[in-house]
Amino acid sequence: MPVESRPTLVVVGPPGAGKTTVGRVLARRLGVAFADADAMIEERTGKAIADLFLEDGEDGFRRLEREIVAEALTSHDGVLALGGGAVLAAETRALLRAHRVVHLSVGLADGLRRTGMSTARPLLAGVNPRATFKALLDARAPLYREVATVQVATDRRSANQVARAVLEALGEIPAAAPDDPIDPDDPLDRPTPRGGAPLPDPSVRL
Repeated sequence: MPVESRPTLVVVGPPGAGKTTVGRVLARRLGVAFADADAMIEERTGKAIADLFLEDGEDGFRRLEREIVAEALTSHDGVLALGGGAVLAAETRALLRAHRVVHLSVGLADGLRRTGMSTARPLLAGVNPRATFKALLDARAPLYREVATVQVATDRRSANQVARAVLEALGEIPAAAPDDPIDPDDPLDRPTPRGGAPLPDPSVRL
């Protein structure tokens, strides 16, 4: 497989981990393009993820997801963020073994603050989203760890802080390098507050 057709990094993690937001920051810092598998699915079908779940069911959506992720893993040469449930497919996990994979983890509290009751996340649309989200985290955590090259926690961190931690974990920048300056007016420098606002552009899906 040509080097130029492989992602520089693949970002995985549960809903609310900030895969899209942090992925964009990583792509900018590495000087490469960014792609989001969910956005690719929506572009291919002309439908929102929530509508695909409704019309085709989860099985139908997952089949399409497997196909598009497999294509992206051999055609995108920047940072690629996968949907939260992409690792459920054994075929996808097998493909990811040949890539540098960043697992962004998030705890229950921060994950719920960031995802809220978004209709873009159809698997959290039940009567008890907290219990649903906890079950989802528990079930998927071993799968994220299985494919991960590095794991970085995102709780109480800004997108810029998470991106820096990822680059340190991958050896792209030395851990002893000076801390990045913090701009209080930059939303990417704001951690998840205790009371509510999500990371910027909270478009991570299930």
